Amino acid sequence: MNDARSPRRWVLGLFLIGLAFSITLSQVALALLAGYWLLRLRDPSARAAMIFPLATPFLAFVAASLLAALLSGNVGDSLVRSKALLLVLVFFSLVNTLGGTDEADWFLSRFLLLMAAVSLLGVVQVSLCPEHPWSGPILARWSRKCFRARGFYSIYMTLAGVLTLTILACLPRLFPRPAERGWWLPVAWVISGLGLVVTYTRGAWLGVVVGAASLSLFLRRLSVLAAIGAVLLLALLLLLATGTLGDRVRSLQDPTTLRERFYMWQSGLAMVREHPLTGVGVGQLRAVYPRYALGEAYKKTTSHVHNTPLQILAERGLLGLAAWLSIWVAFFVRGARLLRRIGPDQQRERGLVAGSLAAIIGFLVSGLFEYNFGDSEVLMVAYAVMAVLFVVERSLGAPHPASPHWGEEKR
Repeated sequence: MNDARSPRRWVLGLFLIGLAFSITLSQVALALLAGYWLLRLRDPSARAAMIFPLATPFLAFVAASLLAALLSGNVGDSLVRSKALLLVLVFFSLVNTLGGTDEADWFLSRFLLLMAAVSLLGVVQVSLCPEHPWSGPILARWSRKCFRARGFYSIYMTLAGVLTLTILACLPRLFPRPAERGWWLPVAWVISGLGLVVTYTRGAWLGVVVGAASLSLFLRRLSVLAAIGAVLLLALLLLLATGTLGDRVRSLQDPTTLRERFYMWQSGLAMVREHPLTGVGVGQLRAVYPRYALGEAYKKTTSHVHNTPLQILAERGLLGLAAWLSIWVAFFVRGARLLRRIGPDQQRERGLVAGSLAAIIGFLVSGLFEYNFGDSEVLMVAYAVMAVLFVVERSLGAPHPASPHWGEEKR
């Protein structure tokens, strides 16, 4: 880490802070990061060393999305709402900016520490939640609708989505010998777990459990599940102490929310039947939803249907869904090949790769109950976690020849 004071490291640090605390700051830092990466393209040696993994499925998804926008009922608005496609710059910028395994480890560890601070704030937020918001611009925002932890994110589901990815990606870092990891890593991870619990987001909880189960298979360690169980037990004791557990259990028994989601899913499928190939257009679900809302549904308008694959299908059609699925298929195939290449003495590399795979599994499982792919803050973290896998791959050698890339790693 001899370049701690380099502009590149400062931009990476600014990007980390933005991911944890401010969407505006993260977007500014992303622009700086992408600008730094693009400037390097002028150098032939740097250009030759760059790699572009998953380029083909990402380009297919961009093409399908733009086609859906061009064929929508409101072309201009749909094209504007397609700007979220630019967030893929997070993935390609980090793949080609993080210096190797050491820096990928540094990146994830520091993000965990930042999210632990956000989680601690969320626990305090729920514990001290007043009946009426406090005065002052910062305190008013922090104490408004604080019965579910959200930190300074706009909604609790965003915090839950970011924490799902962070907890799973960093979970393997708990298992090396204490001398090989900082004492603060387990503390930060447990605090992040508590923060996730007090978001009271069931889809995220399920995503973490499924992701942890997959991680235990990748690492062949049942202790992964034990770690999750320990955090859940600690969270249970915390909720019992604060008196919020009973209220939340009663809310889980309320069938209204689940029934509304079934209605949304039926409306989304109705859109697909009428627009099967290219959907209603990127970002156009809100505009057309009232025409498809069921009479018995309470909500007659919404911007998403609480299911990522169905949202992709409704807005971008079968072409968009196929391209979107191809991204994840290519990612997991590449990750599985890389895991087989990693030797038994490369535990850190295995942990980074397995954590990346498990985090994306958690992200996709959570997306069955929420449109997390449409949440910019969550999606940027997902792309960052995906990038870690390819940074490790590049450190270990050239990418698999069957994978799309431009250029080779400079030796």
